[in-house]
Amino acid sequence: MRVILISGASSGIGRATALRFLRAGDQVYNLDVQPPDSAAEGVSWIETDIADWSAVERAVGLVHDEHGRIDVAIANAGISIRHGVFDITEFEARRLAEVNMLGVLAMWQAAARRMAERGSGVLLATSSVNAHRGFPYYADYNATKAGVLALCRTFAMELSPRIRVACVSPGAVSTPMQLAEYTPQMLDAVNVRIPAGRHADPEEIASAFYYLASEEARFITGQEIVIDGGEIAGSTTSDFGTAYAAGIRADELASIGFPPG
Repeated sequence: MRVILISGASSGIGRATALRFLRAGDQVYNLDVQPPDSAAEGVSWIETDIADWSAVERAVGLVHDEHGRIDVAIANAGISIRHGVFDITEFEARRLAEVNMLGVLAMWQAAARRMAERGSGVLLATSSVNAHRGFPYYADYNATKAGVLALCRTFAMELSPRIRVACVSPGAVSTPMQLAEYTPQMLDAVNVRIPAGRHADPEEIASAFYYLASEEARFITGQEIVIDGGEIAGSTTSDFGTAYAAGIRADELASIGFPPG
């Protein structure tokens, strides 16, 4: 039985990942400011704001003191705000950075200190394909996800060979966060530009985390696995350009909220 920490596991990708490890017989802890739903029974919830470094340190220390080990720490907690570059406020930008990037640093640092004492462990995090492109209306979010990739490479360089580090970079995933920001028409327009023709299920991302935490992935460190249905394989064309090429007219795109390309 492994001891697994996952931040942001009360919903979405984090919840699916927690349940994947739980089914394998692992002891799973969810560090989240929000309580989980009843379907996550068996996963231990520790109320934690991942942006609060002292709270993260307490939560990680609590689990380590109980079990004497932390095998895998997955920094998944993240937030997203859809806004143009002229509309980003200082508060929003700082909160995004504190949760999406600095929260990863806080959790990894706290877990890695314990892992180093034992001589082994795996650090994982959720980045995004948005780290690779200039996706409109998400400038601050994109920047934080690029920062997660930089943390991944640096932690791997400093902590190898005792501790492995890797990221999963999803494309479009059917999560509550995605569904809250996009109308059904916008979701359909996104699906048009994905070669696989659909959003990923959270369970598909969870499977990648489970693999990266396994012995089968023991030679993978400082890298990311992109799971996007082929979305960024061909080019970095804007959503407008790709959708227009697929036959969606400019006025239709504007009517569902996408900016012109």
